[in-house]
Amino acid sequence: MRVKSFLRTVMLIGACTAAFPALAETTIRLSLQLPLKHHLGQNVVDFKNEVEKNSNGGINVQIFPSAQLFKDSEVHQAVTSGAIEMGVMSLAQLAGTIPAVDVFYIPFMFPNQEKVVAATKVGSPVRSLLDAAIIETGARPLWWNAYGGVALLSKKKPIRLPEDMEGMKVRVFGKTLGEFTKAVGGAPVTMAGSEQFLAYQRGTVDAGMTGVSAVGPRKLYQVMDYLTLTNHADIEFITIINEDFWKKLSPEEQTIITAAAQKVELQLRNKIQQIEIDAIADAEEKMTVIHLSDEDVAAWREKTKPVLQNFMDNSGPLGKQVIEAAESL
Repeated sequence: MRVKSFLRTVMLIGACTAAFPALAETTIRLSLQLPLKHHLGQNVVDFKNEVEKNSNGGINVQIFPSAQLFKDSEVHQAVTSGAIEMGVMSLAQLAGTIPAVDVFYIPFMFPNQEKVVAATKVGSPVRSLLDAAIIETGARPLWWNAYGGVALLSKKKPIRLPEDMEGMKVRVFGKTLGEFTKAVGGAPVTMAGSEQFLAYQRGTVDAGMTGVSAVGPRKLYQVMDYLTLTNHADIEFITIINEDFWKKLSPEEQTIITAAAQKVELQLRNKIQQIEIDAIADAEEKMTVIHLSDEDVAAWREKTKPVLQNFMDNSGPLGKQVIEAAESL
């Protein structure tokens, strides 16, 4: 009886396996520069859960947050070299290789959320041009991670008008943001997001640019006094995967990963405005938040006009195509 019972169990397990085929186990390591509690962290956790659920556990996604393995500036090289399969990185980190990606940092090129959404959605002329160029580097963008608008942080001196940044050393995270800083008389200092806290604490820089949503999770309110809501640029992160690794995945695995990426991208894009509203409200309890008037914004626009021409001069034919695509939205 025990033998018959065992055989029936084996047959039942075999039938279930045939009905719900599992993919061969594939492990994907993913590098993240931010803590898991940040909205980008939650975004990749949602991706991990979606992929593992829909692959019946056949694909295992391992997340390494808070720059445990690689800093933002190292992610692209790490992914393209195969040191890690996936990584989340600031789009601006590619500006040295693909200068046109800095289109999102041209001052006030994307002044509202509607235009940001139009430029970043799958299939948009702006995104299609940039995605194609990124794939040529050996890394495939799986999805774009909405991060929000750029704001200014300062310690001892509030920043409201362009002249307030005269002579300041300013943390930036892209060449074009550096040009913005130079246009208003500041000195740009490029550094990874994970290095901000210590730089502000030690006085290495006088001011900095960051996303509003990073102030709370990175505890920047502990080392800076003022947050100025200029919203002069849009921050985009991208999640990339090694192109050779991608090509070795089965069609089924690629389908599962692509579907999960598209789902979590849309979820985050739809939530980003509320995330920023909540982040500003939180910051107002811990530091002085400066809201600009229309006249203030006009002054910033006027002072930073040369940045666009500088971008056009240095981004080649692709830069011109991207600008034309952005202006057509």
